[in-house]
Amino acid sequence: MARPRRSFFAYASALLGLLSLLGVACFHFPDLLTSREFRAVYNEQFARHLLLVGLAAAFILGTLAMVRDRNKRIALVGVCSATLAVLLGGTNVQFDAIGQTPYSLGLDWFVLSLFFSALVFVPLERYLGKRALSPLRPGWRTDVAYFFMSHVLVQFILILVTASTSTVAGLAAFPTLKQLIQSMPVWLQFLAAVFVADMAQALLHRAYHNVPWLWRFHAVHHSSRHMDWLAGSRIHFVEIVLTRSCVLLPLLVLGFSTPAVNAYVILVGLQAVLAHANLGMRFGWLEYLLVLPRYHHWHHARQQDYVDVNYAIHLPLVDMLMGTFKLPRDQAHWPQEYGVMKLETVPKGILRQHVMPFRARKTFDEFVD
Repeated sequence: MARPRRSFFAYASALLGLLSLLGVACFHFPDLLTSREFRAVYNEQFARHLLLVGLAAAFILGTLAMVRDRNKRIALVGVCSATLAVLLGGTNVQFDAIGQTPYSLGLDWFVLSLFFSALVFVPLERYLGKRALSPLRPGWRTDVAYFFMSHVLVQFILILVTASTSTVAGLAAFPTLKQLIQSMPVWLQFLAAVFVADMAQALLHRAYHNVPWLWRFHAVHHSSRHMDWLAGSRIHFVEIVLTRSCVLLPLLVLGFSTPAVNAYVILVGLQAVLAHANLGMRFGWLEYLLVLPRYHHWHHARQQDYVDVNYAIHLPLVDMLMGTFKLPRDQAHWPQEYGVMKLETVPKGILRQHVMPFRARKTFDEFVD
């Protein structure tokens, strides 16, 4: 058991060192590298304290790994990154008031989201995982690249989604229905929004599986051969914009309040990660009320009789209404294999996977195996 622990120290040091370096970059260029929407969630003092913790942990874990003579090169990445972060100012970087810029990257969103997601799910999957799966399993680099893309480009995604939905939402008019929804308390609006959004998402999700040209984009998501909290990040950029637009549109058209929509957006982020996580816990009757890991894992199963089922991301009720609900009663029964049915149809790597839907070529020599 000692070897995995020492390996963990080295890779944890590398992660924390690199994230700390990116955090220092955010302090140096807050106008360009931090998202205006996400800055409202945290304050400067919290960010500085977290950066200090990250730097200290990177040094300590990296030093321990090198002293124990395991994964020295990986540990050195963490220590050197943390050292460079300190030399560039560390927690002492000062900046003026953040100005208004038309565009900015969400590097702060990426750093904080990856840090806290790993902090929660890596230990959970280690001790409660259905399968013994290393955080550095095959394909992890590709999925981290997807995680980076979707978080850093968050403002551009929001711009595209807003542009694609605002005009249609403005043309649609359901005054009586809007008034009814807006008269509801926020908690009831939230529950209604979850159902409406999940129904819209499930219908589009089923189209992804049944319309060939849409499947070319969605196949990227299903190409993951290993399911864990990070696997859910593997989504083509076109699919991200299309899905978020189609889910947000009915919520805007029907007039759900901003607090209810914001609460739904938080739920989407949490449940999308949870549904893909490698957690073998038995949830009993909750599996029929909420979409939990085993339910969504069967949607990703590389098994012919599960290719057209379990499209919901929040409520199994949606699949029951659509006639696409399917879940083995035995809670110990999980898929044996994940991935697209024809492995050779999706190439390796984020760049080739993004180009793939636009190419006439249907098979590739280097594919996700």
